[in-house]
Amino acid sequence: MAGMSAGRSALRMGPAELVQAAAMARRFYLEGKSKIQIAEEFGVSRFKVARVLETALERDLVRIEIRVPAELDAERSDALRARYGLRHAVVVESPAEDDESPDPENLGEVAADLLGELVNEGDVLGLAWGRSTIHMAAALDRLPPCTVVQLTGVYDAGTAERGSVEAVRRAAQVSGGEAHPIYAPMLLPDPATAAALRNQTGIARAFEYFDKVTVACVSIGSWEPGISTVHDMLSEEERAHYASLGVAAEMSAHLFDAEGRRVGRDLGERCITVEADRLRRIPEVVAIAGGQRKAAAIGAVLRSGLVTSLVTDRSAADYLLSEFSPGSRPALDRKDPDTGTDGR
Repeated sequence: MAGMSAGRSALRMGPAELVQAAAMARRFYLEGKSKIQIAEEFGVSRFKVARVLETALERDLVRIEIRVPAELDAERSDALRARYGLRHAVVVESPAEDDESPDPENLGEVAADLLGELVNEGDVLGLAWGRSTIHMAAALDRLPPCTVVQLTGVYDAGTAERGSVEAVRRAAQVSGGEAHPIYAPMLLPDPATAAALRNQTGIARAFEYFDKVTVACVSIGSWEPGISTVHDMLSEEERAHYASLGVAAEMSAHLFDAEGRRVGRDLGERCITVEADRLRRIPEVVAIAGGQRKAAAIGAVLRSGLVTSLVTDRSAADYLLSEFSPGSRPALDRKDPDTGTDGR
């Protein structure tokens, strides 16, 4: 946004120069005319126009302000994107100190707007279980025509209508596309039960779309009560077992240590979820997570290379920018930290 302000330094210019510079600046910054068009109008060379515009900036005749909505932190967003090699990073205002919700609704609202930019007509949108993705789907008001598929089972089959199934339906309704929900729990008692469910017609149909997903939305949880739904679904003995493996983060029932390496892979055999290798092949994977309690977990998942974009808040961004070493694995280097391959 450009504003005109004749500062004291601009008074060093003669009146004719001031008038001409102001007129040229108005044409260029406010009316959107090119330097060639301005040169033709004033009967000078485009190089003269360029010099006048440069002088107008130097002498404070023109002041340029870059404004984004107050809830967006452009500086932290750009720093986070560059630090972790992300395709997109959006940092929003942190919730009030008395708001202890692990998944602030404002993250979902901003993620909904971001999704409106990233999804193109004909894409396949994948939604994983998570309170933040549910908030995102509820806030959606625009999406081009696309197919929407559920990437994980639900936390509690009894709440499916209010959870990720409803999120898939909502996104499909907004886009006018097909919906492929999964009516099954995320975590099953044993691998055999999980395998049997994957072969059921409706679930198998959803799984067939996993390799076609072009944009995915996922949530991140730290390994503690109330922050990771998978943690809360396990027994005390199982939690202790995975904690002993160094688990620091969970995303779509995949567990990661602090360096982004996957641990406890046996858990995936009991889960209805998109495989990590399939996630790695999805062109755009947007993680939605924020808050100090999740900050270290977000960093771990970024190091895994599974995420290409992030919507977070200032408190998490400050931790990620200050606490993690510059050697953090860039998110767009989508090789598996364990194998060095890209999962293809």
